[in-house]
Order: sequence, then structure tokens, then C-alpha cells
Amino acid sequence: MAIEDKPNKSVRIKSYLEERELLSKQIKENFHAADFVKILEAGCGRRWPLDISGLNYHLTGVDLDRDAIESRKKNEKDLDEVYIGDLRSIQLEKESYDVIYNSFVLEHIKCAERVLDNFFKWLKPNGILILKIPERDCVFSFITRITPHWFHVFYYRYIIKRKNAGKPGYGPYPTFHDRIVSQKGIKGYCKKHGYMILGTYTSNLRVDSLNSFSKMIIKMVEIVSFSKFISDYCCITFVIKKRKFNG
Repeated sequence: MAIEDKPNKSVRIKSYLEERELLSKQIKENFHAADFVKILEAGCGRRWPLDISGLNYHLTGVDLDRDAIESRKKNEKDLDEVYIGDLRSIQLEKESYDVIYNSFVLEHIKCAERVLDNFFKWLKPNGILILKIPERDCVFSFITRITPHWFHVFYYRYIIKRKNAGKPGYGPYPTFHDRIVSQKGIKGYCKKHGYMILGTYTSNLRVDSLNSFSKMIIKMVEIVSFSKFISDYCCITFVIKKRKFNG
């Protein structure tokens, strides 16, 4: 039974495994009858994260970081096609992808709305965008915006023990976090252009993994800001369909 084509209320995600299974299911159920599925991973991670076994698909990766792309090609060998380029300006064929997957990339791009415009230009009619972003209006993102990039590298390398942090081909990357990169911003964009949000999934997994002192700081910032910056969740995943919604 396919997932219904109607807007969904926000659902809380409790684990990375749950999210992986949910998003994999979204793709499988929407394209189970397709002979061939073209997928664009816009901003390549270290590996393709979803299990869509059973589908005949072609996976294209695009990224501005040549070192990250080369590492992916060498270690995973899971990309059928590769482009090096900026998501704001790279020229890809119009209406050529069934699925676009974009995970924690938009916050690192100035003028992020131009990237969203490209995504929907590249998607086929009834194609699906899976978009994962940090919530701009949460405490975690606020702290990220006001601290310098060298501090992010220090945190990743020495606090959470990612020894390659900051080296060529590895994050963290500079953060800009345009206003559109938020639950309010994405919902407003979809309403403006008539795109259908099939699912909205929130999580606080990044904060849940922090120690008690860090969680206390985050809660204090929320209180001091009079809840302008929230601590209830820090990340959002959208599943958006390129289709006009009429009521």
C-alpha cells in the first residue's frame, strides 16, 4: 500500500535507525512500480545511507568538495555518476531525477533558496525531495551560528573524537544558515510554489547524545531567550513531492 498523497503532521523520530527505515520505505513505496529510478544525492556524504534494495536505481552524486567525492568513489564505489560543482550554479538536466536526497547541506550555503529552486527544476513531475536540515530557530543552531568555524573543528576533533575533522574532504564546513533553512521557511517555500509536503519528521538526536552539562547550557539559552530559540528538537526531515496540491 503506497503512502497517501496528502500533507502529514510532524512525527518525532527517536533513533537514526528509525529514520533510515522510514525514508527507505518512502522511496520504495512511491517507486515500487517503476522500472528504473534516477536518484541525485545532492551534497555527498561518506556513503549512501538508505536501503532501497529491490529497486533498480541509478545514483548520481554532486558535491563542491572534490576530496570528499574522491574519497567516496574510492572507499564506497556506490556512485554511478559524479559531478563536481556548486548546487547553486551547476547545470543539470531539467526534470531528470525521481528522487533528490539532500542531508545537512543547505545550512552551509549562502542563498540557499537558489538551491531549492534547482532541486525542483531537476525533479521529474511527481518526483520526491528528501531534505534534512537543522532547525535554524533551535538553541543548537543558534550556538553554531554565533561561534567561529575553528571552534566547530575543535569540537568535532577533540570533544566528539572525529580525528579527521577539518581535513580535506571532511566536515565540519562553514555555516551560514539562511532563514529559509527552518521548518517555517521550508513550509512557506512549499506553500508559495505549490509543492506537497508528504512528511515532516523532527528529532533531537544530536542533543540527546550530549553530556548533562551541555544539555543544561542548551536549556538555559532557551530560557534566557524567552523560547525564541527552542530546545525541543534540533533537526527536521521533509519529504516533499513536486506536485500541485489543490485543497
